[in-house]
Amino acid sequence: MPALTDPSDHGPSIQWPLPPQEPADSLHQGRPLRLGVMASGEGSNFEALVNAARAGGLAAEMALLVVNNRGCGAQVRAERLGVPCRLLDHREQPSREALDRALIEAFRQAAVDLVVMAGWMRIVTPTLIQAFPDRLVNIHPSLLPSFRGMDAVGQALAAGVKLSGCTVHLVSEAVDAGRILVQAAVPVLPGDSHAQLAARIRRQEHRILPLGVRLAARDLDRALGVEGQ
Repeated sequence: MPALTDPSDHGPSIQWPLPPQEPADSLHQGRPLRLGVMASGEGSNFEALVNAARAGGLAAEMALLVVNNRGCGAQVRAERLGVPCRLLDHREQPSREALDRALIEAFRQAAVDLVVMAGWMRIVTPTLIQAFPDRLVNIHPSLLPSFRGMDAVGQALAAGVKLSGCTVHLVSEAVDAGRILVQAAVPVLPGDSHAQLAARIRRQEHRILPLGVRLAARDLDRALGVEGQ
């Protein structure tokens, strides 16, 4: 596996798979992918997607960001980056299913191709998953299938593992159990705090999330091609 070095990293990371050989602009039937993004917090992964698209590493346009916390960092970033943003506060919805139905409507109105959960801190229901089969992507701060669910970084530290990392995967009805698209591993260093390990993992999240979206789009195109034939 390839070791990727970064001046800000305290040691190499390992990523697999490598980016596809075809150019990014050949994906999704030769046109830019329309992305919908869901975020609850600071939105650094959302900005990584925007940067990848604008730098040419991801043939995509940000059709819509949806946040569930008013004034969160992701919303502030969207305003700065000029990306359409909509607030759907889960506190104002009668149920998880109602929130997911509102998400579906918002993304359908924006004509998105893929939906990315980039730090969405709510459990989604089958309502949303079934509306976007194989088109709902999530990033999780562990090497799945290890340390599913909440506080994966804390789980890794408590377990005493020597490697942690992050995973981009398709969303299934079982939590953090969908098909894995790409992973990156980082070392857990002696004396690591929660914040130190989380920051090291987050740097790799920014690298692999655009790749995971490319791979999901490529697989979707292949599936559509087979159906067309």
